[in-house]
Amino acid sequence: MGLAPLIVACKVLAGVKKDETFNHAARLLGRVFAVSFVFGVVTGIPMEFQFGTNWARFSRFAGGVIGQTLAMEGVFAFFLESSFLGLFLFGEKRLSRRAHMAAAVAVFVGSWLSGYFIVATDAWMQHPVGYTRLPNGGVRLDSLGALLFNRWAFWQYVHTMGGAAVTGAFATAALGAYYKLRGLHDAVAGILVRVGVVAAVLAATWQMFPSGDGQGQQLARHQPATLAAMEGLFETPPAGAPLVIVGQPNVPEKRIDNTIEVPRMLSFLTYKRWDAQVQGLDTFPPDARPDNIALLYYSYHVMVGLGTILIAIAGLAFLQLLRRRLLGSRSVLWALLLAAPLPYIANTAGWMTAEIGRQPWLVYGLMRTADGTSHRVSEGNALFSLLGFMGLYSLLAIVFVLLTARVIAHGPDGAEPAGGALGLSPSPAAPRPGAA
Repeated sequence: MGLAPLIVACKVLAGVKKDETFNHAARLLGRVFAVSFVFGVVTGIPMEFQFGTNWARFSRFAGGVIGQTLAMEGVFAFFLESSFLGLFLFGEKRLSRRAHMAAAVAVFVGSWLSGYFIVATDAWMQHPVGYTRLPNGGVRLDSLGALLFNRWAFWQYVHTMGGAAVTGAFATAALGAYYKLRGLHDAVAGILVRVGVVAAVLAATWQMFPSGDGQGQQLARHQPATLAAMEGLFETPPAGAPLVIVGQPNVPEKRIDNTIEVPRMLSFLTYKRWDAQVQGLDTFPPDARPDNIALLYYSYHVMVGLGTILIAIAGLAFLQLLRRRLLGSRSVLWALLLAAPLPYIANTAGWMTAEIGRQPWLVYGLMRTADGTSHRVSEGNALFSLLGFMGLYSLLAIVFVLLTARVIAHGPDGAEPAGGALGLSPSPAAPRPGAA
C-alpha cells in the first residue's frame, strides 16, 4: 500500500517534467508492487477462512457486522485494485498516457480503500459501535454509517496507512540507494532516492503527529487499561504521570526496573495537561487487564523506538537533499539502505500492540477471546495448523525475497540485469552490438 502513492507520484512527475525516466521508475516500483500484491493475496486469504474454522462462535456472534466490511473489501476494493494493476503492468502500450495514469490512480485508490475496510473491521472489534444485542447472544448491525465512520477506525486507519507509507518510502529510497552505491541505473536511482526521502520525512512525521497522537487519545478514552499496560504504569500516580523512555517491566512485583523517564510527560501527551491523572493498572480488576503486559510493553516501545530512528534517518537524508549532497553522501545512502527492514518490524510491533492490547477481549467489552473459539478445534489441532502455516509462510517468504531480488537485479526498463540472479555482485556492462 505504501508503494501505490509513490507510483502515482512518479507518473505525475513524468507528465509534468516530460521526462521518461520517471516512467521507468514507476514501472520498476509497479513490478515490486505486483510481487508484494501476489504474496499478500496468497498469505491473506487463509486468515479469512479462520473465521469459520477456528473462530466459529465469534463468527456466529459478530458475523452480521464484520461480514459487511469484509465483503465490501472483496467486492469493491480488491477487484478495483487487481483489475487495474493488470492494466497498469501490461496495458501501457495499448493505453494513452492519461489512461495509464488513471490505472495507476485506480490501483492506489483500490489498495488504500482495501486497507480502510480491513481496518474498519478491526476497529469495530476494538471499539464496537452501531449494534444491538440480540436475544440469542449475538449482535445485529443497526447503522452501516456508524460502522464505516467509527471514530476509532478513522484514527487507526490514518496511523496504519502512515505506517504503510513509511514502509513504501523507505523501500523506495533503499532501492535507489542500492543502485547508487553500486553505480547502476544512475538516473532512475536518483529519482527513487529523492522521491523516497521526501515521502519518508512526511510519512514518518505524520506517524508521530497527528496520527500517533490521535490513536493515543482513543486509547485513553476507550481502553485505559491498555494504555496503562503499554506504558508500564502499574500504579496510579497522584498527578502528572511520567513517560518511561527505557525500562524493563517487572510484572510480578508490579514495577518498572532501570527506568529512564520524563516526569509528567505521559499526562501531557494523553490529556494535554501536566498535572492530569492517568489511570494505572491498579484501578482495573485483574480480569480486565491485558493478558501479557510484558509483551505488550515491549511491542509498543519497539514500535516507538524504531519510529524515532526512522524519523531521524529521514530528517538527516532530507536535510542532505536540500543541500544537494544526498546522492553523493555514501554514509547517508548506506543508512537508507540498512534502514529498509526497520519499518516492517515497526509495523509488526504496532499490530502486536493493537491486538495484544485488546486482550482479554475479542470484541472489546462484548466478547472475551476465550469465548470466541470453535468448540471442535482442540489445542493440538490449533498447534498443528499453526506449525504448518509457519512452515508454509516461511517458504513463501523465501520465494518472495528471491522474486523481489530478481526484479531489483533486472532494474528499470531497458536496463541490463545487474550481476547474478540476485543482483548481489556487479558485472561490467556488455557493449551493445554495433556500438561505437
